[in-house]
Amino acid sequence: MGRYLDSACRICRREGLKLFLKAQRCNTEKCAFERREYFPGQHGQQRSKLSDYGVQLREKQKVKKLYGLLERQFRGTFHRAERRKGITGENLLLMLESRLDNIVYRMGFAGSRAEARQFVRHGHIRVNEKKATIPSASVAVGDLVSIREKSREIPRVLEALEAIERRGIPTWLEIDKKTFTGKVKAFPSREELTLPMQEQLIVELYSK
Repeated sequence: MGRYLDSACRICRREGLKLFLKAQRCNTEKCAFERREYFPGQHGQQRSKLSDYGVQLREKQKVKKLYGLLERQFRGTFHRAERRKGITGENLLLMLESRLDNIVYRMGFAGSRAEARQFVRHGHIRVNEKKATIPSASVAVGDLVSIREKSREIPRVLEALEAIERRGIPTWLEIDKKTFTGKVKAFPSREELTLPMQEQLIVELYSK
């Protein structure tokens, strides 16, 4: 499977928004977005006006990079959301939020979604006491997500749990830091997804 191997900090600068792709580094003075809050590249500090298509494309790229998907994965998720009942854009965001790697990140077991994907692939995560190794697997309401017992002393896990208070625990999740366990109480409403995302622009882009 293909992976994005370029600098993650360039993504935040390109989208003009801090996406917290580098775990704890994003909260330090080393954060590239804080030091150079302008587009990367030779002409990054020059202002440019985007066309309607450009605005739609940038919104799609932002959400895709935020959740760590490649184009084929993201497009496939969109088409599945399109076939569901309800509002396509909201369906898309809920499907992205229900991914196992995102849930692990949201629960504070990892410092970033990329780190969460690595934990899942390496077998550190349990769903309902069973080993789960597919980051894109969907988590259902009522599922219990936990760190396997042998992995609870991993420094990156402990660092992430210490930082979760600063980042905040979503109201639709329940976390027990002592037992390294979390529960999905419900899926979030659109209002609970606070990052600035305009999913309708993505729908318009893919509907052309």
